[in-house]
Amino acid sequence: MRIVPDTSVIVDGRITRFVESGELEGAEIVVAEAVVAELEAQANRGHESGLAGLDELARLQDLAKAGRVRVIFQGQRPTAEQIELARSGAVDALIRKVAAEAKGQLLTSDRVQAAVAGATGIDYRYMRPVVEERVDPRDLSLARYFTDETMSVHLKAECLPYAKRGDLKSLRYEAIGREKLAHKELSRMSNEIIEAARRDPGSFVELERHGATVVQLGPMRIVIARPPFSDAIEITAVRPVKYLRLDEYGLEEAITNRFLEYSRGVFISGPPGSGKSTFAQAVAVWLHDKQKVVKTMEQPRDLQVGDEVTQYAPLDGDMALTADVLLLVRPDYVVYDEVRKTDDFVTFADMRLAGVGLIGVTHANRAIDAIQRLIGRVELGMIPQVVDTVIHLEKGEVKQILEMKFSVRVPSGMTEADLARPVIVISDVRTRKELFEIYTYGEQVVVMPIEGKSAEKKGTNKLAEDQLLQVAQGWTSGDVKVELVGPNKAKIYVAEDEIGGLIGKGGERIRELEKEVGLSLDVVPLPESFRSQSRKRKNAEVTPTVVRSKKALILALPPEFADTDAEVVVEDDVVLNATVSRKGEIRIKRESPAGREIADAYAQHRRIRVRL
Repeated sequence: MRIVPDTSVIVDGRITRFVESGELEGAEIVVAEAVVAELEAQANRGHESGLAGLDELARLQDLAKAGRVRVIFQGQRPTAEQIELARSGAVDALIRKVAAEAKGQLLTSDRVQAAVAGATGIDYRYMRPVVEERVDPRDLSLARYFTDETMSVHLKAECLPYAKRGDLKSLRYEAIGREKLAHKELSRMSNEIIEAARRDPGSFVELERHGATVVQLGPMRIVIARPPFSDAIEITAVRPVKYLRLDEYGLEEAITNRFLEYSRGVFISGPPGSGKSTFAQAVAVWLHDKQKVVKTMEQPRDLQVGDEVTQYAPLDGDMALTADVLLLVRPDYVVYDEVRKTDDFVTFADMRLAGVGLIGVTHANRAIDAIQRLIGRVELGMIPQVVDTVIHLEKGEVKQILEMKFSVRVPSGMTEADLARPVIVISDVRTRKELFEIYTYGEQVVVMPIEGKSAEKKGTNKLAEDQLLQVAQGWTSGDVKVELVGPNKAKIYVAEDEIGGLIGKGGERIRELEKEVGLSLDVVPLPESFRSQSRKRKNAEVTPTVVRSKKALILALPPEFADTDAEVVVEDDVVLNATVSRKGEIRIKRESPAGREIADAYAQHRRIRVRL
């Protein structure tokens, strides 16, 4: 019996199993040089399939040494260009040529390879990808690191094995062994994982890049990293610890019914390991139980949903193409797992605006962060139509639910009616309290918290008062006091003989002042108490209290001298002109010339005065 295996049956490990079972006992195995070259190229690119295939050839050689089979290598080695064109059939053609020249039977799991062999008269045997051999993850070497409460296992060469154990509310990251793992052991384990994924119909290799492989093996998502991508071989396996139904989250009926409204787009947000995917799959199952057609878009496909819910991966590596197909399938709802890159947000928005009910899963430390990830990727005015609800999870619990609505109004903290603009108002669904506003300010998009509004308003009022006082002082020669009496109104206190001059002929001057400061103004007489206090300030002289800090000297004065001009005098020399702050202080940098002179005078007990 002469057998010519192609790359597909070498990689899945069935040749050695057939020899060990006796089915190919004593056969002559003709391995095409094209197979070796293709496996070598895959291994050099860091693909686990290439390494697994080379290990299979090594085991085949061991069986040949034991006299159970004969192995020979034959044929032409492909060029680098042919290897690059492997997908177009260049390497497969060389393998068929070897099968024809050796007059052997071509073994393949590639349907196209089998069809071409039959069309060209080559003896072949098509071996369907193994679908009857369901792999139990508990039979793998990796399984010994898992317990019932283990969520993830972290294995790295020359390091102790670690695991995250417990539930989402109290995870522990701890060592689970006393001996460091050898590189050879992890290589063997990774090959075992790849082989199991190719044999098991419910498992698959999701992603294979130079140095990185992602495998979905039953409920486990396994990431295998190798140099040069990582500094050493590493295996990380994650699995769901608990499966929950939507009603176990304790959500109000009004909130769960949001999922049934086609007019809504929902984001499920949370940091890594917060239970986002567990919640998303609970939503998918719940919607299916409501007699809805539910599909998923995932990369990798690791949501644990029923067989009735079809899970789609990127078509030709592009989720936009997957979305095109899904629109033809006409699902009621789509769960989009891992909306992370700009292309994902654009695809999500496109499907949402097409009328599909969408539930997206995205990483975010806060619910508002999930919304901010849309800014710049989706037109600002379209955000509430793309996503109007954000459900944020932490440690497996729903912590916050936000709702977005579009409005035209004056943003909080602004006062003038002509500053009204389109504003996205973000509220807490449960408390109905407004938390954030999103709007444009000039060329910038602003996400402004509404919480702490009183403190912000106080700061805004202070700025407005200072601006108004400065402008009014420029239009009068006497004392001036200003007071904000509302969000859009203020009073200016001046001496009675100054009122007419400030208002101007026909109110012209006060209207100009109102336009400049953006407030409605009333001009009223200055209270007697303020006038007496102002007179007291003029030409007064006091001895300050000197307070020394690490970087400054603070001259503290009685509070009635706040907001007045002053001279700091050492003995009879004026060393500084300053304005007393609203707190009644003059603050001077210690390293400035005036600061050093005042500090020396204070140390030498020389006289320091402040002249108002």
